Amino acid sequence: MKHRVAIVGAGVSGLTCGVIFAERGYRTAIFAKETGQQTTSGAAAALWFPYDAEPLAKVIPRALETYRTLIDLIRNQDSGVSMIELRQFSRMDEILVPHWAIPLGARAISPSVMSSKATAKTAASREGLKISLKMFKSGFSLRVPLMDTTIYLDYLANRFIAAGGSIAADTYFKQLEDIDSKFDLLINCAGVGARELVGDADVESHRGQVAIVPRISGLPYAVVCDDAPLMYAIPRRNDCVFGGTNDLSNDLAADPAITAQLVSECARALNIENPNVLAERVGLRPFRKSGVRVERTSVADGRVVIHNYGHGGSGFTLSWGCAQAVFELATDRAASSGPYVSAMH
Repeated sequence: MKHRVAIVGAGVSGLTCGVIFAERGYRTAIFAKETGQQTTSGAAAALWFPYDAEPLAKVIPRALETYRTLIDLIRNQDSGVSMIELRQFSRMDEILVPHWAIPLGARAISPSVMSSKATAKTAASREGLKISLKMFKSGFSLRVPLMDTTIYLDYLANRFIAAGGSIAADTYFKQLEDIDSKFDLLINCAGVGARELVGDADVESHRGQVAIVPRISGLPYAVVCDDAPLMYAIPRRNDCVFGGTNDLSNDLAADPAITAQLVSECARALNIENPNVLAERVGLRPFRKSGVRVERTSVADGRVVIHNYGHGGSGFTLSWGCAQAVFELATDRAASSGPYVSAMH
């Protein structure tokens, strides 16, 4: 007899786990305080790239597994998943192409070459945008999946419900034992909420603030710089995400001064006038100091718990890989991912 599954958390990790279980015939319900655009996932830029998650050596395999699944989803226009060129820069250092990115087609790029007259002419033909690259010292380019959260989160939720799943919003549990006993398999995708839900002091809130601005004409790729101040401009189907911040904080209120700073920095990099701000969003990345937790335990009443949290800024990037690991643990088929799971604890 198949388990009745309760998932805590309706961000990208909870929804992805929900899809995997529901589409395999499990009676699955998601419980969450917030859903959809109200979640931390709703505030994410959702560009596939391992970021702010540990340990990297164990994160990369699950990120690559997610990459392969997202590539398949691109064929579905309703998914909100597309491919985009990521141009990652450093202001101060010679940035190296990550070894795992080379098989995906990553290549080093020189800002000095890119800002040449020839490149400027090409950029000018793209509706006049001329990227200002003098502020960067080095960089690399890589084509990656982009999940438009305004579409993708609804796609996952609709796919989950179509498979027979249910979502209960405005639901809060003080502890996992409070979940109705009819559910014999509990999956903890509570993100930052896991700090209180299971008493995990290793979970930190890494605050990210972004500004949503109108779509930037002539910007066909994402521009990212991890040096302080963190800066990224990520074009989506109907708008563009300007970011960002990564501070240790629980404050969910948008700071107008921060918005002004990040818009100014992005506009400077793109060599454009400051655009109008359509919206401000704040999310708390669920970073875990001891590493992403994908682990099987149990609660006091004996029910099985699979933990899946602590993804930091890599929630979307790890979503399908970690969800598959959760399924394997729940169905006692974790032999292939055992070293990963134990190392992530």
